[in-house]
Amino acid sequence: MRILVVSLLYPLPTNVARGTFVSDNVELLRTCGHEVKVVNPLPRMLKYQETRRSTLTGVAKAPTYFEHGEVEVFAPRFWGLPGNPYPSITLRSMRKIAKKVPMWLGDWQPDAIVCHTIWPVAELANRLAKQWQVPWLAVVHGHDFDVGLMNPNTSGQILRLAKEVDQLVSVSQRLDEIAQSNGVEKHDVIRCHTAVEGEWLTSPKPWRGRWRKDKLDILFPADPRRPEKNHYLALQVGEELEKRGWVVGVTTLRQQPRSIVWDRMLVADATVITSTRESGPLVARESLACGTPVVSVNVGDVAEYLPEFCVVENYDAIELADAVELALQNDWSEGFSVIENYSSDYVKTQWQSVLSSLAE
Repeated sequence: MRILVVSLLYPLPTNVARGTFVSDNVELLRTCGHEVKVVNPLPRMLKYQETRRSTLTGVAKAPTYFEHGEVEVFAPRFWGLPGNPYPSITLRSMRKIAKKVPMWLGDWQPDAIVCHTIWPVAELANRLAKQWQVPWLAVVHGHDFDVGLMNPNTSGQILRLAKEVDQLVSVSQRLDEIAQSNGVEKHDVIRCHTAVEGEWLTSPKPWRGRWRKDKLDILFPADPRRPEKNHYLALQVGEELEKRGWVVGVTTLRQQPRSIVWDRMLVADATVITSTRESGPLVARESLACGTPVVSVNVGDVAEYLPEFCVVENYDAIELADAVELALQNDWSEGFSVIENYSSDYVKTQWQSVLSSLAE
């Protein structure tokens, strides 16, 4: 099957950490034998405007055509303003892009369209699907429902597109329930798989050093510039652990390649997640796959697979510090296995089933 992936986020030549969850899905579709091409619309902006969010790094000067992992990518420009005060302008830009995509593809026409995130790129996917008379599905990763529905400028458009899609896929049960409560009829849950490669896979390791005297390497698996990641609380956790005698170092992740991210997960003693909003997070499962215990606030789906003592209900530095020490004391000799719903084989089967039903 020929599949056109449309996404607001995708790795760029100068920012390979951007949209890795979408590129993981593209690679999974390719391993299923599908032929995939990607359209990644980028907002028009100046270089200094990239500082607003880490996901905007590399956008201003990104090429219109490039390849990522042997996948052809088309990155046309659209007009969009922070906060989307004039959504009609953005939607009009998407409709104009719909005229450019067939010119780029030439004789190549997709059998289905997979759109990652709804606002605003689902407008483009919807237009293209009607133009070619092919089915399309949209994947909700969190922002559309957690933030977009709270914005009166975009909420109506997001719900309209979510209901027009042939199939809506959410990456968590919580997001699927939001879709149901808003009247979306065709919906399903397909989680993002854990994409850590074989050479980094290892069992979580128990603490072997001097208790409350040795150096403790804490990994904050996000860019501290993103406010929803709550970096300040992670620093408070480090400060609380230092009060107890630990020599704490806090490592953060910015725009590193996946191999470097996994290397840092391998050497960390514990990963601490303090986010106020997550659909996954993917980094929790990746860290466990790399052998590093994870302590997290109860956000996203972490409570589904983390041991109970690793999940903290309150955004409290003392409780998180207690959980870090419990994770270090735990006997991980029997290893740790993430539930089947997150395995690549299980997720691959789900995608094959959904795409087959669309083709019928």
